[in-house]
Amino acid sequence: MSLFREIISGNRQSLAQCLTSIENEDDNYHFLSEIYGHTGNAHLIGITGSPGSGKSTILNSLVKLMRKNDDNMGILAIDPSSQFTKGAVLGDRIRMQDLLGDKGVYIRSMATRGALGGLSNAVAGSIDVLDAAGFDRIFVETSGVGQAEIDIAANSYTTIVVLLPGAGDSIQASKAGVLEIADIIVINKSDYSHASLTKSHLLEMLDIASHSHNIDNNSINSSKNIWSVPIVSTVATSGEGVDELADNVYSHYKYLCDTGELEVRRRNRIRYIYRLLLQKQLYTRLENILLEERSIQQLELLMQGKNDPYTAVEHLMKWFDTH
Repeated sequence: MSLFREIISGNRQSLAQCLTSIENEDDNYHFLSEIYGHTGNAHLIGITGSPGSGKSTILNSLVKLMRKNDDNMGILAIDPSSQFTKGAVLGDRIRMQDLLGDKGVYIRSMATRGALGGLSNAVAGSIDVLDAAGFDRIFVETSGVGQAEIDIAANSYTTIVVLLPGAGDSIQASKAGVLEIADIIVINKSDYSHASLTKSHLLEMLDIASHSHNIDNNSINSSKNIWSVPIVSTVATSGEGVDELADNVYSHYKYLCDTGELEVRRRNRIRYIYRLLLQKQLYTRLENILLEERSIQQLELLMQGKNDPYTAVEHLMKWFDTH
């Protein structure tokens, strides 16, 4: 049986082998092309937030609760890379040990390997593999690298943003644009002080954003079918509030299906993957250009003070367009 057929039939060893191949950037595009026709059925859920906000603990409790509906869950936990081995440190997987014995849950830790946006470059292909393998819901947890978390929205249909009590976290999230991608906001560790103040700040920000949306659309009814972003207070270590979070995840997916927004987000994700792959190919081509003799000559002229960077690049691009 081919690797493709083994994955479709639920062989976990073959699934792990395929994900490793994708993460190592082996020649896997033919394989991904083969499985692509079997994708598009899973609910893709992203969870992001600053380091230490409790994303992994929340995800652990959320998946345990949602498993009661017998949905199969795939989890991609994106860990920061080791500076030495470039591998994942597996911190997220350690926090989700409760799920390791559940055959309906598959957890894969992946290293960022220097990728920006809090995601690994291999995430898009890995999501497609889990989708083709028949998982009903696929969670992608970012590494929580700070403000560069926006890519998660392009790879998911429902985006959960986790914040901590205190005005600083919510304001930084707003400045980074993270709140703009949130479908559900979670204030974790809500038993801490300032939790109510944080919620008030967030409600004000969301109200301003909603008002701006209405003005931009020049219609008093423009928010008729707009999702109202809920703010859920949780204490992940005790499970408090996680049931409300699960209800909102289900409600958001129903909203996506009922309004046609799910198809919009699917198309946006396709566009994102297309651009990502194209950029990667073009970057590889650029690296080859820099090794060309003509490029080296331009650099030498530049170093000798016989040219300027702008003219050098212009000459090189004109040469490149004719080759």
